[in-house]
Amino acid sequence: MSSTLDKQEAALWISLSQIPGLGSQTLCQLLAAFGTPANIYASPLRRLHDVVSEKIAQQINAGPNLEACTATLEWLEQSGNHLLTLADSSYPQSLLEIPDPPALLYAKGNLSLLQIPGIAVVGSRNASPQGEKNAEEFSAALSQHGVCIISGMALGIDGAAHRGALRVSGKTIAVVGTGLDIVYPARHRELAHQIAQHGLIISEFPLGTPSKPQNFPRRNRIISGLSRGCLVVEANVQSGSLITARLAAEQGREVFAIPGSIHSPLSKGCHQLIKQGAKLVDNTRDILDELDIASSPNANPGQHLPEQDPLLEAMGYDPISMDTLVERSGLTSDRLSAMLLVLELDNKVTSLPGGRFQRIA
Repeated sequence: MSSTLDKQEAALWISLSQIPGLGSQTLCQLLAAFGTPANIYASPLRRLHDVVSEKIAQQINAGPNLEACTATLEWLEQSGNHLLTLADSSYPQSLLEIPDPPALLYAKGNLSLLQIPGIAVVGSRNASPQGEKNAEEFSAALSQHGVCIISGMALGIDGAAHRGALRVSGKTIAVVGTGLDIVYPARHRELAHQIAQHGLIISEFPLGTPSKPQNFPRRNRIISGLSRGCLVVEANVQSGSLITARLAAEQGREVFAIPGSIHSPLSKGCHQLIKQGAKLVDNTRDILDELDIASSPNANPGQHLPEQDPLLEAMGYDPISMDTLVERSGLTSDRLSAMLLVLELDNKVTSLPGGRFQRIA
């Protein structure tokens, strides 16, 4: 449990946050008016009604529902579980700078990661193999420079970003849209375990909160709010990651985007951001320089996406047919088939429906 809260104080914070209809912004208004949860519960109905609706004022006036807090208090007794409030010294300063900071944060893992520079890495859930590769490599390189990788533990780009950071340093924060007793998506259960063990998972939602569409825009403002900048790796124009990028810009954070093929729907969101003023990046030096983060002597942030052998260069990064590859390379189809098989086994090329191939390294 957070070191600045005793069990009774934690129960009051939790009870307030679970009142139906009392959102984070209104709770912050109550705290501004009365100072502490104890003062809020001790205030007369008339004064409460000056800040909140009559219905919510009556619920507060009825007193804290301590029984409903029991499960959460027991969860907080477990090693590595924490509750951070706006009054907590461990509460991240960067979130205090956004218009609607969460009043409470449930956390699991290493709280010290909240105090180091972070970069949000986000993108499509249905990412291409190359997109996931880019997310993982950029995140690994940035993490080696002492940067914390912040994302939402979703499928696709988010998961790849977390894996990249875990691979080299463990400096990664997952901001989720459920209670911390629920893993969503379920197939990321092992990833969630690794992040909890080596990084940090946080949520503003009480335990037991299931995955709901309306939770994720709220989660996204925390992802962007915790970060110094937001890197969009791959996204279509309807992607939720563009919401994160917009929130980042509104919060005064830098927005970065990796360009891609003009023919790929997954590049159109990034290209739209670049047209709107996001910084085009193709290497980590672009990000580190923009955010004035010093280079590590053990990494080469100016390194571009990896260059490969002549066949991979002939392929480019768009899906390509065998006939087109024969024309570009001058090799026979039999020779190409053998070479492509080797590259597939080496995880540098993937085969696609329709007899096409795509470079992933």
